[in-house]
Amino acid sequence: MSRVFAYCRVSTAEQSFVNQVLELQAAGFNIEPRRVISETVSGSTPAMERQGFRKLVDRLDWEDVLVVTKLDRLGRNAMDVRATVERVAEMKVRVHCLALGGVDLTSPAGKMTMAVIAAVAEFERDLLVERTQAGLSRAKAQGKKLGRPATLTVQQQELVRVRRKEGASLGVLADEFGVRRSAIQRLGR
Repeated sequence: MSRVFAYCRVSTAEQSFVNQVLELQAAGFNIEPRRVISETVSGSTPAMERQGFRKLVDRLDWEDVLVVTKLDRLGRNAMDVRATVERVAEMKVRVHCLALGGVDLTSPAGKMTMAVIAAVAEFERDLLVERTQAGLSRAKAQGKKLGRPATLTVQQQELVRVRRKEGASLGVLADEFGVRRSAIQRLGR
């Protein structure tokens, strides 16, 4: 007999996972409280790096069902979500997502849905990179200086170079000028 598990994730301690449980129950999933796994962790953390999710995967068995309210509960990255779904699918666990109409993401229709979502996510990522590059090119063409502002003045940079040639260490110079060692190191010798 299939057991139903719910994975509920919130990003901050001020948030509550209760609404997610209520949504799942309203959709007809009868989930025992001991099978509701909830945790507070950023969605950008890959699912298998989350302590609660790893414990959940350890508890799952063949033919179990894992339900989430939204795909972003599993992760914000389409590739991570896909890898997570594929991992539990290898265990013959079905994954249902309410926001996608309750579709089982391990079924053929669910796999197609995941492929479309992944393609859209990749397209959006490509557009973002394209817009960023266009913006940088436009800024350069307008003569704007890009990157992080220098932490040392031109005079300080010259003094650092002289002192480095004299053998002063990165740490000593960083302390002396009140910057990180990496700022001194970037100047070279």
